[in-house]
Amino acid sequence: MPIRVMLVDDQVLLRTGFRMVLAAQPDMEVVAEAGDGVEALQELRSTAVDVVLMDVRMPKLDGVETTRRICSEPDSPKVLILTTFDLDEYAFSGLKAGASGFMLKDVPPGELLTAIRSVHSGDAVVAPSTTRRLLDRFAPMLPSGGKEPQHKELERLTDREREVMILVAQGLSNGEIAARLVLSEATVKTHVGRILTKLGLRDRVQVVVLAYETGLVRAGGQG
Repeated sequence: MPIRVMLVDDQVLLRTGFRMVLAAQPDMEVVAEAGDGVEALQELRSTAVDVVLMDVRMPKLDGVETTRRICSEPDSPKVLILTTFDLDEYAFSGLKAGASGFMLKDVPPGELLTAIRSVHSGDAVVAPSTTRRLLDRFAPMLPSGGKEPQHKELERLTDREREVMILVAQGLSNGEIAARLVLSEATVKTHVGRILTKLGLRDRVQVVVLAYETGLVRAGGQG
């Protein structure tokens, strides 16, 4: 079954461009489009979607709040935020709202297609270094010291899981973590999976956000 994609953007020409790129792929299908968040939520009530490409600045309901509402539902589609360099703060808010990652609007078609497939399979959807740079910039916006309940959640982790979480938050891939800790990639992937389960997180992007929120990792990427 092809990956069912929904395009949410108030610019018709942009949606048209994305639709043409996706339509040329045998494993993808654009099943819905929306020009704002309200319309997107309405479409999702009647259309089965796997991945949502979400703009951030839209009339009626912006992409961040729309993402929050989508991700609060059980078995919700994955959301990939579309942003520009001057809207990084929106991408950060989108990640906190539950998005699985973000891409720049002028991303080369090949990278966009790879990101959609990665989101659908549950893997990382942006380069870890890109996520780290974004969070380094906006870490001062996070509560200092984090919230106490989140600290208690981290106590569920073993020492090794905590170590892996810090490296994930510092922007290392599974392969890089494996090399650093002298483990197999499969073992690292298992640790990441256990971290997600124990902390009730959707994906490794949310692992990074939580690590910054709790102070496990500070701005600059240091644990």
